[in-house]
Amino acid sequence: MNIPMIRYTLAQVLRIEGAFLLLPCIVSLIYREEVGIIYLFIALALMVIGTLGSLFKPKDTIIYLKEGCVATSLSWIVMSLGGCLPFFITGEIPSFTDALFETVSGFTTTGASILSEVEPLSHTALFWRSFTHWLGGMGVLVFLLAVIPMSGGSNINLMRAESPGPSVGKLVPKIKHTARILYLIYLVMTVIEIILLMAGGMTLFEASTLSFGTAGTGGFGIKNDSFASYSAYIQWVAAIFMVLFGVNFNAYYYVLLKEFKKVFGFEEVRHYLILIGTATVVIFLNVMRMYDTAGEALTHSFFQVASLVSSTGFGSTDFDTWPTLSKLTLILLMTVGACAGSTGGGVKVSRFMVLLKSIRKEFASYIHPKVVRKITIDGRPVEHDVVRSINVYLITFFSVLMGSMFLLALDGHDLVTTFTAVLATLNNIGPGLSMVGPTCNYGFFSNFSKYVLMLDMLAGRLELFPILILFHPKLYKGITTRMKKS
Repeated sequence: MNIPMIRYTLAQVLRIEGAFLLLPCIVSLIYREEVGIIYLFIALALMVIGTLGSLFKPKDTIIYLKEGCVATSLSWIVMSLGGCLPFFITGEIPSFTDALFETVSGFTTTGASILSEVEPLSHTALFWRSFTHWLGGMGVLVFLLAVIPMSGGSNINLMRAESPGPSVGKLVPKIKHTARILYLIYLVMTVIEIILLMAGGMTLFEASTLSFGTAGTGGFGIKNDSFASYSAYIQWVAAIFMVLFGVNFNAYYYVLLKEFKKVFGFEEVRHYLILIGTATVVIFLNVMRMYDTAGEALTHSFFQVASLVSSTGFGSTDFDTWPTLSKLTLILLMTVGACAGSTGGGVKVSRFMVLLKSIRKEFASYIHPKVVRKITIDGRPVEHDVVRSINVYLITFFSVLMGSMFLLALDGHDLVTTFTAVLATLNNIGPGLSMVGPTCNYGFFSNFSKYVLMLDMLAGRLELFPILILFHPKLYKGITTRMKKS
């Protein structure tokens, strides 16, 4: 275990987080809010700690997959601990557990909140709360690789541990250039959404905070009713961008290269869009009579489909009052999620594609035992190791889902609340049904349950294994053995 390199990575993460905490300080100056002083002190403290921790770069900079998983998991935990301090110290969220829950939810782009009202928060807190979505959407370590020179080809293991999807590759030969391309696309799309929202009458503050939530597919709003009070134009713009941010970013890279054949060749993106279209039609026909006009019904149907399949979690209406068919459709979308390589959560469309093709292959082997069939995606065969890893992931996912449900059941809430709370946090969605519906919050859970849900958020954002490896006893056995030798 390369402990010095893990320490160095954590220090760099703290430096970056401290630097980004200066942004809400600017917001506090604009709105003349005194809480900005506390944000400034915390920002400086994090930058000093990070700078001191990164003064001596390790001689051995190689990061294997194990180190990548540990460094990534600890980075997100440390980042959440540092990011919650402004909420807690300013007293805007007086409970440390609640402040940590809100911050973990922000960075993991879950959007599950313990707050019953968000409008009383300062502009400074609202900005930082939403900005955590933008930082967590693409990943803080991807940003680290983009802006800070970190030698060694093994840095791809940091990106693999943090990026969503069954496999992660490089767009260009150098990993830092890949990271820069991803963040450039991410930034440009965010700016375009801000401009379009401002064209609909929003202020720069409103457009920015909501675009941060949309880009990171997070879901923290600045109004108590989320998107319900906004115009249909605003809702459609946000919904379209939620869909776009749920698309594999590799597709946008090929758009920049004008290689449109490769863009249209993404099988996962096609299935993702078909899923959205089909679900929208089903829900629209199911809820049409609940609204005054067909246009209003279509707007809410498409918005909620886009919001939940992309794991954003914004709400334009109380979908907990919809018929059972619509709610079951939304639960299906929450489970499937967005595309691999996007900012969205969920199991991912590509994994379900491989799963369904594996089932079809198994049926075919019963009918034609001697025929050899291969599973293909985008015309290329899927290697056995990838299929195996997907199967293991799905088994692990449902094991964590069931285990978390049993732990949450100790609180004694109803089954729908318990099930959808775990599903919504593990898939980084935010709102669930019943007591965690779109008009409710997570504040009623016990502190124990909140920490379980926080682990679910982190596990879901980091694709399970980087977080779960922290609970593996052999990891610490190796560390203690090394410490004894030294």
